[in-house]
Order: sequence, then structure tokens, then C-alpha cells
Amino acid sequence: MAPDWARALSLTSLLPLSIPLLLFVWLFRSWEKQRHVPGPFLASITNLPRLGWAWSGKAHETYISLHDKYGKLVRIGPNCVSVGDPHEIQKIYGTGANMGKSDYYRVLQPMSRGKVVQGLFNTQDEKLHRAMKRPIAGIYSMSSLVEFEPYMDTTIRFFLGRLEEVQSRAGGDAAAGACDLGTWLQWFAFDVMGEITFSKRLGFLDETRDIDGIMGSIWKFFEYTSWAGQMPWADKLWVKNRYLQRLLPERNSPVVAFALARARERAGVSGDFEKTAASNYNSRDFMSRFLEARVKDPSIPEWFVTAWATSNVLAGSDTTAIMLRAIIYFLLKHPASLEKLVAELEQARLENRLSEIVTWKESRSLPYLDACVKEAGRLHPAIGLSMERVVPKGGVELCGRHFTEGTVVGMNPWVIHRDKAVFGADADEWNPDRWLADKGQRVVMERCLLTFGSGHRTCIGKNISYLEIYKLIPTMFARYEMSLAGDWSVNNHWLVAQSGLRVRLSQRR
Repeated sequence: MAPDWARALSLTSLLPLSIPLLLFVWLFRSWEKQRHVPGPFLASITNLPRLGWAWSGKAHETYISLHDKYGKLVRIGPNCVSVGDPHEIQKIYGTGANMGKSDYYRVLQPMSRGKVVQGLFNTQDEKLHRAMKRPIAGIYSMSSLVEFEPYMDTTIRFFLGRLEEVQSRAGGDAAAGACDLGTWLQWFAFDVMGEITFSKRLGFLDETRDIDGIMGSIWKFFEYTSWAGQMPWADKLWVKNRYLQRLLPERNSPVVAFALARARERAGVSGDFEKTAASNYNSRDFMSRFLEARVKDPSIPEWFVTAWATSNVLAGSDTTAIMLRAIIYFLLKHPASLEKLVAELEQARLENRLSEIVTWKESRSLPYLDACVKEAGRLHPAIGLSMERVVPKGGVELCGRHFTEGTVVGMNPWVIHRDKAVFGADADEWNPDRWLADKGQRVVMERCLLTFGSGHRTCIGKNISYLEIYKLIPTMFARYEMSLAGDWSVNNHWLVAQSGLRVRLSQRR
């Protein structure tokens, strides 16, 4: 029998061999999970490739090229599949699909004072989502939101006035009529959300700067979550590690801090939300209506109010600004489309169907405006990554392939919106006229739009965005002559960025 030291030496010599063997087994099991789905080999054993795609800022382009190469199904991670068939939208996002959100959305939950703040968009808990949505869903219906038009009109007038005032005062490039309209639109979107949520603009247009670093913090947050969401365990290990958080200085999201401050203003020193719900601060803004919901149902937790208000600012402002930039960019890049829109606006004005600040009702009688908005949302959606869901118990069949419980599947709007079978042979090109074609085909295309998501987890604030867009875009193009100040292209998903869209504008005569 060999002595103990000999046996120990023998085991030690086997250790270097066992590590590669264990690594091989682990990699093989990762590869084996979804081996029936085509895709880049490296993506079959690690999530690092898709993390790199997100880091580059060109994930949307990568997804398009991957689906062009591999087909309707592409394996983008060991247990993650991108689905490129619009006909499968209901199976993944439909009300009866029963697919929960993946851990990517946990990364999207911001931290405030060492605690995670869940909201309607980023919560994975379906019961919590229903509890948060039920008391306020009616507020976000378009029939209810038109009551906010007077507040939006106030901010639109202020936006136009400040834009003209700053341009007239400034020298150089600005005096020639060129401005960074991308940044101005971002300021506008934030201030509108502040006005309708808190009866108080956030101050971006007043001071023409990023107040309290709110815009910058949101931009950094979404940049971080775009790549960290591809490997959520890293976020859990670092940012949301409760033990590590105790060792770091206490930090608070500027957006959450702003929402908390506005809630406390309404509550007063006593912190009595119920008493202030009936006050005359502004009985019809979102905050007042949130507080009213708590009065009607005292079982609603107080933190819901902050979560609702935070979601309005965090999710609503950026999406709206991106859409506004995209619409203006594409119209200025395509003079024929711009000419048709301006002609529609001029005709409506001649017939006294257009106010100085266009109303929602007036905008609904402008079919070419509607076509341009839909086309911009199709060609340049704000979301450039896969909207991930988790396959439930029993599995699901997608594109003729069966996927077992726990598989992460999702669709990238940039891929779906370029499906030639649905949107036509010119799906890669700007063509608003496609939305003025056969009504039946238009209905099919509308069902395949993922601009604001789909199903019961559709962005609850999409009607706010539409209200702003359908009011501001016709108001601006009826008021100004605009042109791009430079040769711009939509590379690196740049319309998402706050700056870069430089435009020359002058008032129409």
C-alpha cells in the first residue's frame, strides 16, 4: 500500500489535468443547451460576445447582420435565442404567453440609498406589476391624457420661446440659425414630464443645461445596463451586492431623488400624503392622481408613488426624445417627404384646422404626419437590444423549434421592423407612403411594431410620448424651415445620444 505522501503527490499531479477537464465539461454543457439553433460559435459557450456587441453601441446592426446570415432564429448566448419572425410576437409577448422578463430587467432596476427601486417597466414580479398597474392604468389612456394638453402647451410655448431667444442672443454658428436640436429636444422631453407629473418643469429649458446631472446619470445608467444586462450576475455581484453596498458611500439616483423631493413637497412636513391629495397644488397632474389612488386604496404602499413618478421621468423622457430626433432627422434627410408634410400642414392651416400649438385632435386629421411618425419609429426604434423573456413551464414552439422551460428568448425591434415579408422589399429604406397603402396591410404592419414593446408589458407611458410627438412635430414644421447642419448618418445608434443632431432653423414667413 502506497504511503500517504505518495497518494497526496498522485492527487496533486492529477489536479492540473482535472481543471481543463472540468472546464471542457462546463463548456460542452453550455454549448449543448441550444445546439439546434444556429449562431456564432463563441456565443454558444459564453455571453461575452453579446456583451461586446452592447458595449460597442452597434448591437442593433450586429443583430440585423446575424439574422441575415443565420435566419429567423439566432443563438446569441449559451441559453439565449434571438427570434426574428414577426409572426411569433404573440407567442413571446402576448397576454396569454405567460413569459416573464429575464434577469436583464433586474439590472435595469436603479439603486436608491442601498435599496433596489422596482417599477412598472423593470420589475420581474408579475404580481407586483399587476398591483402597481391596476390603480393607475386609466390615467395613461389617451382619453385621460388629453386633459394634460394645457400643461404640454405651456411647455411647448416655453420651449419655442427659449429656443428662439437663445439663438437670437448667441453669436457665431447659433446666429446663423444652427443649433444642437438633439439636446434641446432632450431638455424639452424632460421638462414636459416634469410639468405633467409634478406641475414643475425640471428646469432644463430655463437654464439650458443638465440640472443636477439628471440627463447624464440616466445616459450612464442605460449605457451600463445595456452591457451589464447581457451578464446579469456581474451586476448582482458588484452594483447590487448588499454587503459591498455597506462599505461604499450611500448614493441616490438623481431621478429617484427628484421624485422623492416632489412627493415630500406634496406630503408636507408631516409626510401625510392623503391630506395633500385634495389640495389645490394642481389637482390634475400625475402626482395628484397618484396620491388620489392611495386615498381610494390605503393598502397601496407609499413607495408606489415614488416608483410611479420615477418611471415617468426615467423611461418616458428618453424614449420621447429619441423618437423626436428620429422623426426630424429622417424628414430633413428626405426633402420629398418633408415637402409633403409641409404641404399637408399648410393645407390644414388654410382650412383653419391647425392651431398655433397643434392639438391632439387636429393631429389625427393629418395622415401623412401619422405615416412619418410610424415610419420613424419603425426604422429607428429606441430599443436596440433583444427584449428578453423566459420560456415558462411546458416550453414553447417558435419558428418550428421547441424551446424548453428556462430558455431566454426575445426579439430585437431593429430586426423585426426590417422584415421584408411584412414591411415590403424596401423595408431597409425610409418610405412613409407604406403606411398610406392598403388598410389590411397597414393593420398587419402595426401589429408587428415593437416601438414601445408589445402585449401586457407594453410601455404604459407610450400615449404620453405620442401626445408630445403628435403635438410638437407639426407645430415645429409649421413654424420653422429646417435643414441639417452637416452630413449626418445614423451610425452607432447616435440618435439615442442627447446631442449630435445639429439643425439650422428659421421662422417661416
